[in-house]
Amino acid sequence: MTAFDADRVKCVVWDLDGTLWDDIAVESPTDELPFPRPEMLDAIDALAARGVLSSIASRSAPAVLDRLAATRPEVRERFLAPQVSWQDKSESLRRIADSLGIAVDALVLVDDSPYERAEVEALLPAVGTLAPEDVPALLAAFEGREVTPESRARVDRYRTEETRRAEGERFHGSREEFLSWCAMRLTVGAATPEETPRALELAARTHRLNSSGLTPDRLRELAASEGYELYTARMTDRFGSYGIIGAALVDRGGAGASTSTWSVPLLALSCRVAGRGAAAAFLFWLMGRARQAGAEEFRVTLRPTDANLEMRILLRQAGLRRVDGTEGATPDSAVLGRALHGELPKPPPYLHVTDREDAEA
Repeated sequence: MTAFDADRVKCVVWDLDGTLWDDIAVESPTDELPFPRPEMLDAIDALAARGVLSSIASRSAPAVLDRLAATRPEVRERFLAPQVSWQDKSESLRRIADSLGIAVDALVLVDDSPYERAEVEALLPAVGTLAPEDVPALLAAFEGREVTPESRARVDRYRTEETRRAEGERFHGSREEFLSWCAMRLTVGAATPEETPRALELAARTHRLNSSGLTPDRLRELAASEGYELYTARMTDRFGSYGIIGAALVDRGGAGASTSTWSVPLLALSCRVAGRGAAAAFLFWLMGRARQAGAEEFRVTLRPTDANLEMRILLRQAGLRRVDGTEGATPDSAVLGRALHGELPKPPPYLHVTDREDAEA
């Protein structure tokens, strides 16, 4: 059993033969598949209730997946982006991560074969690997963690995302035309108390679109401090709701402090909206709100990581540049800023942005 951080785990990938079920599917004399182990199905359902996805990586005949859908649809529907083929497990895991839009280090593989686990450990060392007997320990790692409404709905939302992806593949037109057809709407405003747990979850679980890696405990502490305000962003489209997909902590200056600068210690967005303009729209909305409030400068704390290149590119495209000698910078982070005079960047034309106060008026 390799060590893993439960906060980073977004998807558990299950082997089939010897793991999900006892026998070898391709050796069955009929189309009937082995019946899954009840304790494994219970584990998959327990993880789903906590917002953890499940997928399949099995070195077997691809027809096994078709047979699973035909004979045990209630089992097949538990798995997103399954990979059943004779390719290496490491390649299957890469494909699963790519299909779900998450990093490979957000995956954990459960496999009865020491060889398969070793192959993944060698080629994808950031992926956690477990034997089937380690599953109870996996479940225990999630005990006591707060479960938000977004977490409970995550599996269904990823299923909806599969529908979006399929529609995008069938769509006749450009990527921008498809996004416009999706009728995406971003609603942004000050976070309500009920939304705070989701903001904390985004701080802990997002990496691709996370500016600073601020811990949930520190975020909770700062959000309750004078001069700070927490904002959230919700997104919908013609397929349904994404839920709360973004959180930003803003330092507007404490008592007696200058409010000419808005500083953002944390900007975090779900990887599910990567490539759809939501991160840019949220950032640009914050910049516009800062100017409306009388601020003359806008700053963001950035801690560069291997995962957040997309966020770094976004901040640069928004005109933010390193500000030397600023409070808040640390040896592994920097403060980026820009003046708020002149024309500010605008969100993509296919994404409609609404202020929550205006939407509720």
